[in-house]
Amino acid sequence: MKDNHIDIEDEEFEGLALAEDNPIDQESKEIREFELPEGIRLDVGVTEVIGKTRSFIQSLIEGGFVHVNGLAKKSNYKMRSGDHVKVIIPPPKELQVEAENIPLDIVYEDDDVLVVNKPQGMVVHPAPGSWNGTLVNALLYHCRNLSGINGVMRPGIVHRIDKDTSGLLVVAKNDQAHQGLASQIKEHSMARKYIAIVHGVILESTGTVEAPIGRDTSDRKKMAVSFHNSKPAVTHYEVLERFREFTFLRAKLETGRTHQIRVHMAYLKHPVLGDPLYGPRRNPFGIEGQMLHAEHLGFVHPRTGEWLEFAVEPPEIFIKTINQLKNN
Repeated sequence: MKDNHIDIEDEEFEGLALAEDNPIDQESKEIREFELPEGIRLDVGVTEVIGKTRSFIQSLIEGGFVHVNGLAKKSNYKMRSGDHVKVIIPPPKELQVEAENIPLDIVYEDDDVLVVNKPQGMVVHPAPGSWNGTLVNALLYHCRNLSGINGVMRPGIVHRIDKDTSGLLVVAKNDQAHQGLASQIKEHSMARKYIAIVHGVILESTGTVEAPIGRDTSDRKKMAVSFHNSKPAVTHYEVLERFREFTFLRAKLETGRTHQIRVHMAYLKHPVLGDPLYGPRRNPFGIEGQMLHAEHLGFVHPRTGEWLEFAVEPPEIFIKTINQLKNN
């Protein structure tokens, strides 16, 4: 694919809205011009070249920012020989996040940090499709101040857990605390342990998965074990109890890649029960959302230097499922 890239700084557009003005500011836009292989869908081809998510590219196409031979086309347009593609990427426009009176299960709080037990089903920070009802919306209502390092979309968010994963999360109330916590994550000194129910019976009592994780090349919503454009990832696990067709285990993160435990367990052919992305579509319990819970969190307080450690019980659906497995 031939790509004539006009040298304007690329930015991360995930979670940002497109600028409303059209035509857009000539100085801040980015223009990409290239040709695509004959027969490929317009949205698929542009996604491969631009490197953004397919949904973002489709929004550009629908907004009239993608032209083929000077004309706007639909996402499913099949490229023809000699077609010339021009993509105009507008500057991102950050949305203002509203504070919402959403109850929080606060495990610990002081002037610097807050530890919360996130319920299953709650998104951590606003993003397309989830602008409201997120943990950040709730935090803004509860806290007067949050760290601004991650911008208005992710204030105070040092690390995150998936929407359908429940459990412990630490939030920074100021930039000093944020930097201190982030350095512990980078140095792998923050203790993070999860419990999970996975498909199949794991025979080994303990094990370690050391396999790099990167974006899935066929589905950008998913991550995958990959040795191309990936980052090192290490997960340690121990079996807590075995059932006829499932295993109850504890996993300890050494690194913190997106979907790490879910990807690594699927890589072992033991996907997390209820996982909509990496597991079977159906499960005998009709569970929606993975049985994965961040039960334990430990870190050095960024101001006092004291080691803090917390643990919380899994949600009711998790306990109910374990009891069903025991009864069966």
